[in-house]
Amino acid sequence: MELRALQYFVTVAEELHFGRAAQRLDIVQSAVSQQIARLERELGVRLLDRTSRRVRVTPAGERVLTAARKTLAAAARVRVVAGEPAAVLRIGVASCVTRRLDRAVGRLGAGERPAEPKLVDLPVAARLDAVRDGELDLALVRGAFTATTVTVARAWSEPLYAVLAHEHPAAREPAVGLRDLDPAGLRLPARDSDPPLHDAILAALPAAPLRPPAGDMLNVLFEVGRDPEGWTLLPAEQLDGNRSERLRQVPLDPPVTIDGHVVTSLATPELCVASYVAAFAD
Repeated sequence: MELRALQYFVTVAEELHFGRAAQRLDIVQSAVSQQIARLERELGVRLLDRTSRRVRVTPAGERVLTAARKTLAAAARVRVVAGEPAAVLRIGVASCVTRRLDRAVGRLGAGERPAEPKLVDLPVAARLDAVRDGELDLALVRGAFTATTVTVARAWSEPLYAVLAHEHPAAREPAVGLRDLDPAGLRLPARDSDPPLHDAILAALPAAPLRPPAGDMLNVLFEVGRDPEGWTLLPAEQLDGNRSERLRQVPLDPPVTIDGHVVTSLATPELCVASYVAAFAD
């Protein structure tokens, strides 16, 4: 049995479409089909039910899927340990480097079992896929988040800030309440840019947004800066990488906090998870 075949099966099971799986793997569709068929012959079970309209994972396939993810994660860790004199720790992050991340990198490199952190900039969905598939050792995720295919451990909490246009009436206030901000001025990025953070922000709002979400956070901040009534919400630590003369960051009153999580593979030992959480904790 080849690890490649397990990787192909996991990808098809996640996409439930051979064409999309082949595109994600950057190979031809026929190669995916051949590897899945070979794996089914080796195991003696049918992993996928497929018709011209849909692909469905069988009960046996669900059991194999869980084991395959653990095997791929373990294999990735073996390759890292075998190929590096010091363990490389691949961490999935957003594009901005915060003080917490900088501090955690120092802690991880100075522990009893020093690691050499390698930061990988990926969108949230790709981060989680990479952790699950063993391509990352851990990822950082903010917001409302639970999962069954990865291990999620809460590591810290930080306040949300209102980010206002420089000319906004509340821009000079020491703090502002969410109910005091005009819902018509609220701008949020599209949910698919960061689903956990998006859901956490929605949960904190006293009323549903009037504008449909659009674009990524960079474009949202640009639009807020152009509108005297514009505003959005952002975790305090992410403001370090998004400062602009056209924007003001104002604390909320009463405060609203958001959780930060360390996400690892299901195969990651509990001792390792605990050490990662400690590195990123306050």
